[in-house]
Amino acid sequence: MRISVAFLSLFLILDSLFLTSCHRASYDDTPEPVRYEFGLPIDSFRIDTGYVKSGETLGGILGRLGADRKQLAQIAVLPRSEFDVRSLRPGKEYYGLHQTDSAGVEHLMYWIYIASVRETTVLHLTDSIHAEHHKKPLRYEAKSACVGIESSLWNAMVGNNLPVDLALELSEIYAWTIDFFGLQKGDSIRVYYDEIYVDTLRTGIGQIYAANFYHARKWQEAFYFEAGELHTYFDGDGKSLRKSFLKAPLNYKRISSHFSYARKHPVFKIVRPHTGVDYAAPTGTPVVSIGDGVVIEKGYKGQAGNMVKIKHNSTYTTAYLHLSKYGKGIAVGSHVMQGQVIGYVGATGAATGPHLDFRVWKNGTPVDPLKLESPPADPVPAKYRAEFDSVVNVMRTKL
Repeated sequence: MRISVAFLSLFLILDSLFLTSCHRASYDDTPEPVRYEFGLPIDSFRIDTGYVKSGETLGGILGRLGADRKQLAQIAVLPRSEFDVRSLRPGKEYYGLHQTDSAGVEHLMYWIYIASVRETTVLHLTDSIHAEHHKKPLRYEAKSACVGIESSLWNAMVGNNLPVDLALELSEIYAWTIDFFGLQKGDSIRVYYDEIYVDTLRTGIGQIYAANFYHARKWQEAFYFEAGELHTYFDGDGKSLRKSFLKAPLNYKRISSHFSYARKHPVFKIVRPHTGVDYAAPTGTPVVSIGDGVVIEKGYKGQAGNMVKIKHNSTYTTAYLHLSKYGKGIAVGSHVMQGQVIGYVGATGAATGPHLDFRVWKNGTPVDPLKLESPPADPVPAKYRAEFDSVVNVMRTKL
């Protein structure tokens, strides 16, 4: 009998606990947290999604979503400082947010325009119509990569799921020291840099802090250093990677004719000097100045076609022939910067097809552009040398 009473008591206790726990699990009335997006309680609306079509107006979009006459009239006079309707771009996504009032009538309350992964505009369509702009913060994440090259730097980045912007930036950093059209299988690159994210989406790259490029059986280091007036790249010995001249004035497909004093002209079929290098490239390919300088000639020059001639210093002068058109602001006497577009590839003058005839003079004498010795820019100043060496030591471990 004692055993039965004890067993019954234990059963009642366990049963009570079980019922209590079931009651708590089944009847938990804790409210679900409100989900906010774009500063709005997004779950409290019915949402229409669409994409801007070519030629669509803001009024047309809002009218289709159910905006009333009063809303459309106010939108028509919305100041551009609030929202510039000219900024609408075909293919961009938008949301229409609706709510139903106590009488069961649905109203368009907000319109959200997704300008980019980072920027959105919310049009408030209640009471006083106005626009609210949201910009998500950027997140920077340090990354390192080591990539072997089979054909091109671009393909190497794509094949290793790395940002293609990385290839573009590296080609800028090494523009003075590496011929990117001469890369070969077996070349490689190590790089330490920042990737930029919005939420979890990679949107690009930030600063490249260090790189080491293996090409032509040697390594070429590059370290970003910023101090005082400096903000550029140097090798491990503190020598600037920036030379006085770029390796080439354009991205070309191939060299169609080399520097020669005895070349058979493709148009006139006679042997005569060709003191330049012809780069075959599509019409419209941008042509840049290989160095800082002053434009001393610009115009149509007979067989040379449209030409720009630039004096860089007391020693060097360059010319760019057969251009289809000139770069913005290019005029005789204008100053140009290294890398500035001075024209576009064409076939003007005596030319069988689109190409750039590029010429260089040293002290008034033609020289082969492919053999041009470009003196380096200034090295790291002595006052920053200890700081620079410290940066190099840290970055080498990152690579």
